[in-house]
Amino acid sequence: MTYSLDGWQEPTFAENLEKAGVSRRDFLKFCGGLAAAFAAGSAVMGSVPRALAEPTDGPVTADDIAQALDSVTKPVVVWLQLQECTGCMESVLRSGGTTVEDVVLNLLSVEYNELVMAAAGDAANSVLDKINEEPHILVVNGSIPIKDNGIYCCIGGESAESVLRKSAKNAEAILAVGACAVFGSVQAAKPNPTGAVGVDQIIRDKPVINVAGCPPIGEIILASVAYILTHGTTPKTDAEGRPLFAYDQRIHDSCQRRPHFDAGQFVRTFDDEGARNGWCLYHMGCKGPSTFSACPIIQWNMHTNWPVGAGHPCIGCTEKDFFDRFTPLYNRLPRVPGLGIEATAEKVGLGMVAATVAGVAIHTGVTAIRKGAGKRAEAATPLEAFGDIGAESAAVLAEPEVASDDVTATNDSGKVE
Repeated sequence: MTYSLDGWQEPTFAENLEKAGVSRRDFLKFCGGLAAAFAAGSAVMGSVPRALAEPTDGPVTADDIAQALDSVTKPVVVWLQLQECTGCMESVLRSGGTTVEDVVLNLLSVEYNELVMAAAGDAANSVLDKINEEPHILVVNGSIPIKDNGIYCCIGGESAESVLRKSAKNAEAILAVGACAVFGSVQAAKPNPTGAVGVDQIIRDKPVINVAGCPPIGEIILASVAYILTHGTTPKTDAEGRPLFAYDQRIHDSCQRRPHFDAGQFVRTFDDEGARNGWCLYHMGCKGPSTFSACPIIQWNMHTNWPVGAGHPCIGCTEKDFFDRFTPLYNRLPRVPGLGIEATAEKVGLGMVAATVAGVAIHTGVTAIRKGAGKRAEAATPLEAFGDIGAESAAVLAEPEVASDDVTATNDSGKVE
């Protein structure tokens, strides 16, 4: 289904959608997708998303979001593209014709988005200068180079840092969208020749919502903006500034390949029998056990697929400094505990008892950690801070240690020969 949109012409959001030809049914379906995004972070936890626990008495519904968006008057959004590859905007635009998401995006960013707007040069700059004087929502794609006075990324004769500071001055909410805007991403990898940093390293007098990922899922980007419009405030975040509704659980915990991990069934090469059968990609360097994101739940391109579903290991792109921390990308993580294929019934039974006892302590510890200012301990491994330390006593390890560059033969059961 396609729609016709000529910009914001009616007083309210609902009236503009109606004028564009968006049916109430299609709009509610879109709002249902936002509700799913808001709930994704707590899907495995089985509780109301913390980001929505205070403004509502229960899980937010499509009707709740629709009613909140209906009455929204024209939002002013400044969408900057700094030192980046445009992949984040591509993720938002996705494919499939003029969808409800396209309509919503246009209504949210009709004022200024230099990547997709028709105006250029002085005309575009004058629009930006005018909007910067008003209260607005600021969305930033791309990192900010600070070496050599920022000469590595200039727009209209001004450095990216100068452009950002001007747009942030009257911003009511600031979203850093994508790994580049969040922590500098590949540009900030060692030796970081441009001195690339994330938005929150430049803007320190206002909270910055970090929508991490390379790129983030389009629905998560839209959901973050929609949250601000529907709640009148920014979403709850973790210690790294990421919205909890989208970054509250590990990819490993909701991955469709997790049963194969627990069964000790691993892909060893990208064309082996395990790969063809959809086995776990842990031995191919998957960073899912230490990466927080809703990728397995929301997915990309209208819920078509996601990297692990398509057969490629997670590279941990929602995590801080992932390129320095996780490369070489195909090296496996340190030993991650799980139930191996050779586990006996007795070991599994004892493991379940131990896990039950440990679970109480872990739950208490995790609750305390989340209430603390630092959710992640710098000196700890990615798993230790979340209660997984010592879990070897409660479960049989999935596989013996094997060097990442070893060529090892496996039989059809996944055992090492």
